[in-house]
Amino acid sequence: MLVHRTWMDAISDNIANVNTVRATDEEAFRARYVIAQALENGSTGAGVAVGGIELSDAQGRLVFDPTHPLADANGLVRLPEVDLGEQLTTMIMAQRGYQANIAQVDRVKAAYQSALQMGRS
Repeated sequence: MLVHRTWMDAISDNIANVNTVRATDEEAFRARYVIAQALENGSTGAGVAVGGIELSDAQGRLVFDPTHPLADANGLVRLPEVDLGEQLTTMIMAQRGYQANIAQVDRVKAAYQSALQMGRS
């Protein structure tokens, strides 16, 4: 569940900065991508963990906006190369994965409670 939560946090950060403007001589916001790493435990899998967070290689895109206070002499500013549609779609996938994990935890808790009830009878 930690991987999905971290994934959603990274996507939220990307969405929040989709319109972050920088001067042309500054680095644009770089999208964050979560790296999931498989954990192994003998012959059975033990799940996944956050292996790290990588930054996009994109340098940003130049946009003509001469009225912006950060615009250079040519009227250009730098915006991040973050695709909002892609980020929203990815957020839905991360949310559904997180919800599936929560549902599984709830099922395990219910089975455990049922086993305790049988032991009390």
